[in-house]
Amino acid sequence: MVATKKNALTTAMLMLFSVASAPSMSAQPARVGTAAPNILLITADDMDYGSLGVTGSTVPEISPNLDRLASQGIRFNNAFVTVSVCEPSRGVIATGRYIQSSGIVGFYPTTQEIPTLAEELKDNGYTVGILGKVNHSTPKYVDDYVWDYSKDKAEIGSGRGPKLYRKHLSAFIDSAKANNKPFFMMANSHDPHRPYFVDSPNYERNGKQRPSRIYQPDEIQVPSFLPDLPEARVELAQYFSSVKRLDDTVGEMMSVLDEKGVSDNTIVLFLSDNGIASPFAKSNVYRNSNHTPFFVRWPDKIDASVDDEHFISMVDLMPTLLDAAGIEIPDSLDGRSFLPLLQGDSQADRDYVFTQYHENAGGRVFPMAAVQNSDWLYIFNPWAVGGRVYKTSANNSDTFKAMKKLASDNPEIKERVDFFLNRTVTELYDLRTDPDATNNLAGKSEFKEQQMKIAEMMRQHMEQYHDPLLELFQKREDNDFLVSRTAELQAETRQRKKIHRQLSGGK
Repeated sequence: MVATKKNALTTAMLMLFSVASAPSMSAQPARVGTAAPNILLITADDMDYGSLGVTGSTVPEISPNLDRLASQGIRFNNAFVTVSVCEPSRGVIATGRYIQSSGIVGFYPTTQEIPTLAEELKDNGYTVGILGKVNHSTPKYVDDYVWDYSKDKAEIGSGRGPKLYRKHLSAFIDSAKANNKPFFMMANSHDPHRPYFVDSPNYERNGKQRPSRIYQPDEIQVPSFLPDLPEARVELAQYFSSVKRLDDTVGEMMSVLDEKGVSDNTIVLFLSDNGIASPFAKSNVYRNSNHTPFFVRWPDKIDASVDDEHFISMVDLMPTLLDAAGIEIPDSLDGRSFLPLLQGDSQADRDYVFTQYHENAGGRVFPMAAVQNSDWLYIFNPWAVGGRVYKTSANNSDTFKAMKKLASDNPEIKERVDFFLNRTVTELYDLRTDPDATNNLAGKSEFKEQQMKIAEMMRQHMEQYHDPLLELFQKREDNDFLVSRTAELQAETRQRKKIHRQLSGGK
C-alpha cells in the first residue's frame, strides 16, 4: 500500500473517533540506566476472577504457581480492567487512555500519534518483547510497531505451550543481557480462552501441551453467577483444565527469571484481560466482566503477602510502569500512577472504577458504561431499546445454549436468558447483598436517592473524559433518541471496520 493512500485512510479513521485532546509528547526523553527494573507483564485470556486458589477457587491444585506469585508481593482485591473484551482491554493497558481517547473501541488499533507503553519504554533504553496475542496487544499497526522480539501462534503452541513460553522468554532475556539493557516483556497466554482444552491422541503435535492436570465435571466449581447445569460442568471442566495450563505457563516463566538471575530486579505483574466468555461476564460491564486478579511482585521494593483494597483500573497501568522505571509520564494520559500503593502508601479517590464497552469482534455495537464501588454498581445501556438483541461470544457458550433450552420449563432461567438478551437502559445493584447482579433495583422508589447519586458520578466521569456516550446518558429517557443515536454508532463502526480492513491489508 502506498504511503499517501495509507495516510489518507488514517485521516479518515481519525475523524470517526472522539478524541479528548492532542497528546503531549516529550521531545527528547531521558534514557534509563542499566539498574532500571525489568518488567514482565503476564496476562491471561478470558479468565474469571474466582478461578484461582488465591481468589477463592475450591478446584483442587488449580493454581500453585499463581498463588505463590500472589504471596510474594501485593494482591489488589479491587482491580478492574477497563473494557471486558480482548483488544480494547489491551489497548487501554498499552495507551493509558479510555477507548474514546485512544480510538481503540473495537478490534483495531489506534491511528493516532499518541504515546504507548512499549514505545515509551523503548525510547528510554528498554528492549521490548511480546509473546502471544500480538495483533490484539499491539496498539498500532504491527508492521510499524517497536517490538524487538515477537513470537505468536505456532511459535508458542497457539499460545498454549508452556515450555515454548519458557524457551522464548529465556532467549529474550539473553538478548537483553547481551545488549546491557533492561527489558519489558508482555507475555500473553491464550489460556483459558476458548477453545478450551479437550484431549485427543495428537493434541501435542503442533506445540500445544496438555495441562499438568485435567479436570472432570465433578471436580470443578461453577461460578455463582451461572446455573449449575450438567452442560455447564462439562464446559467448565475444560475451562479449568485450561486455567491449569495457564498456571503451568506462569510456573515455567518464573523459573526462567530465577535461572537467569534477574528475579530480584524484575517487576512481575499478572492480570486477566477480561472475564470468562459466559453470560453476564465477558463483553459486559458487570463485576464478573471486569474484576481481575492483579498481583505485583517487586523484590525488596514491595512487601510480600500484602492485600490492598484500593480500587485499581488498568487505565492506570501504563503511567504506573513508567513511574516505576523512572520515566516521565506523558501529560496526555487518562490514567494516573498507583506507584505510591506499591510502596505501601495510600491514595485518595481510589474508591470506585469506571468501565465501558462498545462493540463485539464482529462490529455489532452494544455501548455500555458502568460505575462501581464497594457497595453499588450502576450500568447504562443506551442500546437496550428498540428491539436490539444482545449478541457476543457468550451466546455461543455451551452454558448459554443449555440455559436457552431449559428456559421454556424453568421461569428463573427464562428470566435470566431474557434479561441477558434484552436488558434495560439503566441497572442498579447492591453489591453487598447481590454481588452477581441478579436483582435490578433501577427505578425502584426506595433506591431513588442512591441511583441519582451514582448516576451523577457517571455523568461527571463522562464529562471529564469527553465520553461520547455523555449525550446519550443525559437523554437516557428519550427512547427515540437512543435508538437513532445507536444506529449512528453502528454506521460509524461499519465505516471504521472498512477502513481498518484497508489499512491492515484485509487482515
